[in-house]
Amino acid sequence: MIGKDGVEQADLLVREGVVADRAPSLGVPVGAHVVDATGCWVGPAFVDLHAHLREPGGEAAETIESGARAAAIGGYSLVVAMANTEPAIDSAALVEYVLSRGSRARVEVAVAGAITVGRRGESLAPMAEMAARGVRLFSDDGDGVQDPAVMRRAMLYAAGLGVRVAEHCEDARLVAGGSMNEGALSSRLGLVGRPAMGEELMVLRDIELARWTGAAIHFLHLSTARSLAMVVAARREGVNVTCEVAPHHFTLDESACADFDPLYKVNPPLRRAQDVAALRAALVRGEVDAVATDHAPHPPESKDLPFDEAPAGVLGLEHAAALTYEALGSEQCDPHRFFDVLSRGPARVARVRHEDFYPRHGGHGGALHVGEDANLVVFDPSSRWVVDRDDLHGRSRNTPYHGRAMRGRVRATIARGVLVVDEGELT
Repeated sequence: MIGKDGVEQADLLVREGVVADRAPSLGVPVGAHVVDATGCWVGPAFVDLHAHLREPGGEAAETIESGARAAAIGGYSLVVAMANTEPAIDSAALVEYVLSRGSRARVEVAVAGAITVGRRGESLAPMAEMAARGVRLFSDDGDGVQDPAVMRRAMLYAAGLGVRVAEHCEDARLVAGGSMNEGALSSRLGLVGRPAMGEELMVLRDIELARWTGAAIHFLHLSTARSLAMVVAARREGVNVTCEVAPHHFTLDESACADFDPLYKVNPPLRRAQDVAALRAALVRGEVDAVATDHAPHPPESKDLPFDEAPAGVLGLEHAAALTYEALGSEQCDPHRFFDVLSRGPARVARVRHEDFYPRHGGHGGALHVGEDANLVVFDPSSRWVVDRDDLHGRSRNTPYHGRAMRGRVRATIARGVLVVDEGELT
């Protein structure tokens, strides 16, 4: 069991949605269901800051219910649904719609509200109204807010509301028309590139805006060594900044695009091998606040297009834990760091921790203390498995990991006190 107080071997009793008891050895109450965690890590269930659940408008690719199935299998007790749906989640009514749909799902669903109306980057969405419904993250993800004056106003509003803006950092003019990382490989393949500078300039801009306004900013799916270095430096200088990295960015590099397979097309794009190594090293050093999946389902017909015409995005919810375990060194993986980046860090950014006042959701990322909401995961680091796209639990199959051997797998997930996954299967 991996709690904030250290690693210990113990039994946990969950009753009526909370951790009711914790001791080196507990008797089994009459009628209790026993989850065998022998040889496993038991810790706070994972929290995903960045999932595209596609509902409303994109139900052919994913629904809130199907995305929650995949999240449960992946060990998540809460996912944050991104706002780039059709229509965009830019009003209190749409927030309520997603929360209502999420209330019936296997795991909890929080909402990231759009920063601007329609995610068009022009006028601010009604952030106060959405914040009153429990929204704590605001993002136009899929696009960055291109106008610095609009972004400054959004930060000022966010600071007054006590919420956080989450930015997709790409300068639209610099990356226009690009479909992979700009460099020698993109030139050889004849593909228009998306330069790293397109991300890095916006990271720099928004760090300075956060410094100026005092707002809290979260950087989504950072993909370059320089971007991460700027965030680390700003944090040391007292800027209220957090960041996430996605599994595909610390697992795959631009060479995966050499065969023109659109399964490897993502935005921001897969970068150089040096960037991948830098992200992995930053994870190990504890410089990254969260691993976020950027789970982006697409129906098969949309990915069955030429590389430069296909939509960007890959699946992530069912693979993230194993890929994070690998990036942190597998057998050398520090279990505390593992749960910091998959659970406690993202719960802190999303403000869904046990110590936060967040009336729409239970507590996540806890210390496994008696009395806490029972959002727990059992992760088996000794498990070996191979990804099969036909065994995935969401609606789409656009995984870049089909056939890849993985190390470490979720054995059980408890969300809202309910056992939703047992022995690796949905209950």
